[in-house]
Amino acid sequence: MRLGLTQSLRAEQRLVQSPQMIQAMQVLQMPLIELKDQIEQELQENVFLERQEEGERGESQHDEQAPVIEDRLQREFSAEIDQLEARLEPNWRQRANGIAGDDEDKKLEALYNTPGKPTSLAEHLMTQVRTQEADEELIPVVEHIVYSLDEHGRFQDTAEQIAARLLVPLPLADEAIAVVRDLEPIGVGARDLRDCLLMQLDHLAFVRPLTRLLVDRYLDDLALNKLPKIAKETGATIEEIKASWEFVRTHCNPHPGAEFDGGTSTPVVPDVLIEEHDGQFVVKTQRGSLPDLSISPVYRNLLHEAKNDPKVYEYLRRKIEAAKWFIEAVHQRQSTIERVAKEIVSRQEGFLRHGVQHLKPMKMQDIADAVHVHISTVSRTVSGKYIQTPQGIFDMKRFFSSGTMSDAGDMVSQQAVKDTLKQIVDAEDKDAPLSDDQLVEELGKRGVHIARRTVTKYRKALGIESSTRRRHF
Repeated sequence: MRLGLTQSLRAEQRLVQSPQMIQAMQVLQMPLIELKDQIEQELQENVFLERQEEGERGESQHDEQAPVIEDRLQREFSAEIDQLEARLEPNWRQRANGIAGDDEDKKLEALYNTPGKPTSLAEHLMTQVRTQEADEELIPVVEHIVYSLDEHGRFQDTAEQIAARLLVPLPLADEAIAVVRDLEPIGVGARDLRDCLLMQLDHLAFVRPLTRLLVDRYLDDLALNKLPKIAKETGATIEEIKASWEFVRTHCNPHPGAEFDGGTSTPVVPDVLIEEHDGQFVVKTQRGSLPDLSISPVYRNLLHEAKNDPKVYEYLRRKIEAAKWFIEAVHQRQSTIERVAKEIVSRQEGFLRHGVQHLKPMKMQDIADAVHVHISTVSRTVSGKYIQTPQGIFDMKRFFSSGTMSDAGDMVSQQAVKDTLKQIVDAEDKDAPLSDDQLVEELGKRGVHIARRTVTKYRKALGIESSTRRRHF
């Protein structure tokens, strides 16, 4: 065998994604709210991009403001060139001060009206501790416990484990646990759900003995709706058990720390709006508060003037190209979303007129073939996007599902089957709820034949309990 270094040629085809292609795919996948944030970031990072104001300004006004704008942009550009040449030198020249007056007032107003960071459960508890406790040795132990609580506000470690971990006396660890369990909201520091509910019942003025007994011994049976078994063992009537359980559900919170989770709900902003005009559905892409972008004409002039300086010219050219690519990516996103939405609407007219029962099975590959794009492009287009229809606002992904053949020979989508299943359960006799086998029979009467295990899967996906747990006593 011959050993050594050799050279050889090999021809191959390989798809190489340019930075511009990657950026275009990222912009396409962004929901409307995220795209707005990305545009604001690009406006901050690339001074070649500017926001087009609404309305056209007169030539005289433009001529009056041009020297001021050009002077400001020249100062900003000079500062950027200095930064580029100094390569982040510590003492590089700072930019000139920004425009004062009304703009400054608007910035301050926006700052003052920005909501503050939500208070976490740990911060809320430690605020109470620092105002109530003066023992300097106790506070660090309490802080350790507080920041070890899980998302439900519960704590699993024992006093022995805390003492060993923090190298503190066991009585100090016991005292710290007691301090946490006495903080507001009542129920934090509990070991489990049972402990949490009992802590809250102990702080109420009057609690029936049966109520406390149910929480102490029969939580699992209550979850399984085994009311006759509980009645037999306790000697109480089912009505008394239901009243006591309702008292617990009304006066106790199984997740006392939920309001301090620090999470914020994300508003849903539809990217596509569907309206009916003269019996026809019209697709409109929503821009929301997205600004119209353009490239600053002042910088175009600078590019022309800098041709004699290769270094400056190359810097300006790259910045302008980046701005052009971003503007093109945003426009391409809107165009792709509109094309995909129009194809979806053309295939789902029955749903738009009559609701989920008329939703047709549809695959992403079908849409990709129709609009002549790759299936991954369709996936990115509908990811995180919402569409406003006459039937309500829906996630665009909801329109894609497989189907089941009905007795009429038509394909029925999974969403339609699930909606039918939910209607059957909602209309059932709660004193004698339908089993999964009976649900299969009811669906069969409506022309949909699926297996029992499929009914069970759909029922669980819809969050519907089993017939045993749905039964009312």
